[in-house]
Amino acid sequence: MMQRLNGVLIGAVFGMVFVAVNANAPLPPVAGTILRALATLGLAAVIVMWFVAMRRTKGGTDTGGDPRPGMFNRKYVVIVALEAIALFGGIQVLRLLGWPSQAGVAWTALIVGVHFVALWPVWRAVSILIPGIGLTVLGLAGLVMVWTQAVTWVPLASGVLSGLVLLAGSLFYARRQLRALTAR
Repeated sequence: MMQRLNGVLIGAVFGMVFVAVNANAPLPPVAGTILRALATLGLAAVIVMWFVAMRRTKGGTDTGGDPRPGMFNRKYVVIVALEAIALFGGIQVLRLLGWPSQAGVAWTALIVGVHFVALWPVWRAVSILIPGIGLTVLGLAGLVMVWTQAVTWVPLASGVLSGLVLLAGSLFYARRQLRALTAR
């Protein structure tokens, strides 16, 4: 169980970063501040749930019936390595091709989403598939938007919304895992 919650915590951190980095103009400053505050609260809630779960499992030694120990195995490492290559290599290719700078946000959302979808058969967890599909769609939408008059909104569509998807998924799954611990 703690391995899954570690993954949820990682997702929440990246969700908050997506929001914090991208909640800027053309959004009004107040909207950006509110979004960053909400993202921070969401991350804080996941951290609290992680600590409560850690305490309830006596330091994380109880797997809580998790039938798939070793989530961060060799397949995971290969997928993350391919993600890093695609992410950083792709951003460089987009720059060389002269794509607008906002394409980097969309590309990041796309690659992170695809990485989640690729992890689904490895982890067999819908909790990774749903945000993966969401981020993939938001990334693709942003890549289309960079060639329209809506280019300035790409950080909102592919960045902020992706962050909110990650945070919402993390909050939902952390709460679900905590309830499962309470039920035992």
